Amino acid sequence: MNILILGSGGREHALAWAVKQNPKCDRLIVAPGNAGIAQIAECANFDINDGPSVVQFATDHSVDFVIIGPEAPLAAGVGDSLRAAGILTFGPSQEAAKLEASKAFTKELCDACDAPTAAYARFDSAAPAKDYIRENGAPIVVKADGLAAGKGVIVAMTEAEALDAIDDMFSGAFGGAGAEVVIEEFMEGEEGSLFVLCDGENVLSVGTAQDHKRVGDGDTGPNTGGMGAYSPAPVLSASVEALAMETIIKPCVAEMARRGTPYQGVLYAGLMIKDGQPRLVEYNARFGDPECQVLMMRLGAQALDLMLACADGTLSSAQVNWANDHAMTIVMAANGYPGDYAKGTEIRGLDALPESSTQMCFHAGTAQKDGAIVANGGRVLNITARGATLAEAHKAAYAMLDKIDWPEGFSRSDIGWRAL
Repeated sequence: MNILILGSGGREHALAWAVKQNPKCDRLIVAPGNAGIAQIAECANFDINDGPSVVQFATDHSVDFVIIGPEAPLAAGVGDSLRAAGILTFGPSQEAAKLEASKAFTKELCDACDAPTAAYARFDSAAPAKDYIRENGAPIVVKADGLAAGKGVIVAMTEAEALDAIDDMFSGAFGGAGAEVVIEEFMEGEEGSLFVLCDGENVLSVGTAQDHKRVGDGDTGPNTGGMGAYSPAPVLSASVEALAMETIIKPCVAEMARRGTPYQGVLYAGLMIKDGQPRLVEYNARFGDPECQVLMMRLGAQALDLMLACADGTLSSAQVNWANDHAMTIVMAANGYPGDYAKGTEIRGLDALPESSTQMCFHAGTAQKDGAIVANGGRVLNITARGATLAEAHKAAYAMLDKIDWPEGFSRSDIGWRAL
């Protein structure tokens, strides 16, 4: 098969790495890709958020299967354009992708199918939103309704923080994403991520993970897109996962089908677990980043077969063959992230890193310049390792990290601390 993956981050490098191992993959193209992806696949440059451009490229290059990595092309309806052209596609329709593109849409869906989630209210202007905060007090959660690259959520521990978040959102700090806000009850407990494949009707769990959102050790500092992750997540025990599937995932997928907008692709459920009871924090319509890196490290070549089963509606006969292992990924980011950071600094030592089914450095924000690998984003590298235990994976990943020579980058030193 000729396969096209859309995206340029660590998630897409991990997807490409897993897909490449499957004998069904004859030719692999990633658009736009990055310096690491270029070492294992062809990279192409065109507008991945423009459906007709993607269809044209796929047609011109005899692409059999398209995997949509990030949320922006999904929200723009690229999946619809591809399916209308008869091209097999992994990723939900524009209407189904509203599960991520609109917090309010997801809340209404949960109301309709009685899926447990936080109490909420939605607002399109600042004054009533502030009144609601003053009435309910803190801690409280303020969310931009639309897509904000994982940064449009403010967990306000004080009323003043929450009121400032309202000002930021309605003054355009998150662009169009903050034109409407959802304010939620602060849920106590431990958060975990459940990844489920859907073919429109059937669902199949493909693993659990826990990421580290805050920039600093001990979960301090501002929220980021994620500074590291590990899989499986102990908080999502078999019983909690089964409960989440029955009370949250299956009712939501059935409600989407009932509405005539069946969900096809990966559904990433952020869950808050307290006393063994899961509640939905939010949905994402794609694999998490950096959670995808640990999932692909554990799934390997079978990831392609599972995604194909989603796309062609045969998920009911698919199964996941898990090794009884653990994986961890550590994010290296540019100094200053998630604030201002410099681009173009050289990263050395990458050639010394192992590349195997148990150890990989997935590139996120990298580029090639004059024969060198340089930083080209905020989150730059994902150092990923597998082990029989989480402690083993932790030791291997941090040993790899020590070999990287990049003074302009940093990482957290405590990835996996909850489980370890």
